Amino acid sequence: MERIERRVWREARAMTRNEVIMRAIAGELTWIQAAMICGISARQMRRLKKRYENHGYDGLVDGRGGRPRRHRIPLETLATLCELKREKYPDFSVQHFWEKATEEHGIAISYTWARLALQAAGVVEKSPARGQYRRRRERRAMRGMLVHLDGSTHEWIAGLPMWDLIVALDDADGRMLYAHFVPQEGTLSTMAALTHVLRQYGRFCALYTDRGSHFCHTPKAGGPSTTAHDGQVSRALKVLGIEQILARSPQARGRSERAFGTIQGRLPQELRAAGITDYTLANDYLAKTFLPDFNRRFTVEPASAASAFVPLGAVDIELILSAQHARRVENDSTVSFEGLRLQLPPTTHRLHYVRCEVTVHVFPDRTLGVSYLGRLLGRYTGAGEPLQCSAPPRQRAPRQETPVALRAPSVSRRLTPHRHHQPVSPA
Repeated sequence: MERIERRVWREARAMTRNEVIMRAIAGELTWIQAAMICGISARQMRRLKKRYENHGYDGLVDGRGGRPRRHRIPLETLATLCELKREKYPDFSVQHFWEKATEEHGIAISYTWARLALQAAGVVEKSPARGQYRRRRERRAMRGMLVHLDGSTHEWIAGLPMWDLIVALDDADGRMLYAHFVPQEGTLSTMAALTHVLRQYGRFCALYTDRGSHFCHTPKAGGPSTTAHDGQVSRALKVLGIEQILARSPQARGRSERAFGTIQGRLPQELRAAGITDYTLANDYLAKTFLPDFNRRFTVEPASAASAFVPLGAVDIELILSAQHARRVENDSTVSFEGLRLQLPPTTHRLHYVRCEVTVHVFPDRTLGVSYLGRLLGRYTGAGEPLQCSAPPRQRAPRQETPVALRAPSVSRRLTPHRHHQPVSPA
């Protein structure tokens, strides 16, 4: 007789007979070990095994109670379910695995039964108990009233450095408006997310963020934060008329935190299953596959069908949503910025901009630009090379000669009598 390990005996104390049999079906235990744990003979265990093979789950349940029993599930289905979870989808959550099993592998089984079967077989563990009670904050009534913007650092692709995933969520329906991988969250990644949302959907009412240094200023560690420091993100939101709301704790951002928990439990596994090993391809997978599937599964109906998104009209989003730095034009029509010399091209608007206060823009794609009074004068690469040709230099307009037939007679001609006209002598 085989000797059962202490771990098996310790786990068996809290298991029912059906759970022990499920572990034997999944291969976690031998049938002899299962018989010893259940306290029955090997012959009786063989009877139970045969009844389960012939009648499924109903063969293990006492049918004398008169209550309706569960539908019969073939033994092959349960074995396939456990094998798929153990071999192909070991890092998938139960919900995510059940979706794959039913949609891609054609296993017709309910989520609850799949979860109970996997837990009984010891393939997955039961979720821990929930913490203390917290009051649920109601969602905003309309889309566009509140947008969550946050980033999450995670090992999205195994073997590569951990990048940040920037996500914008609508509070009303939980729809993911934007998702993109960046090496590190900061001002430019925030500007890129805001640019996409504003161009795709329109201006929204409020932005809900954490207290990162690019969102606000905290004068004293642990003290209150303020958005009156005229930071790049706060300045852009004030210009656009968008209210900025700062979260005081991670629990206050529970909606976005739960969304990131779902994303972290699905996206790395999706990328691995799709064979993606590069963040450039991962961004493409995000936009084309993961984001539409996420919105299809987890978007809820808002309280109101109306939308609070407002079209922007003729607002120059590119200049507003950029990091701005004030500079002065030198005598040679150049602007000095972080060790670079940005040469201003000639324009048709004025002769030069020497000694003028201009603004240097750092755009989300890390290109540069120089503007004066809201007019973009030139664009440059990150190395300071011009990106586009501006208008040709202003030239003096050629003087147009008036046709002879339209010229007014000169004073001398008006005063000189015509040669055919003889002066009239006095009588």
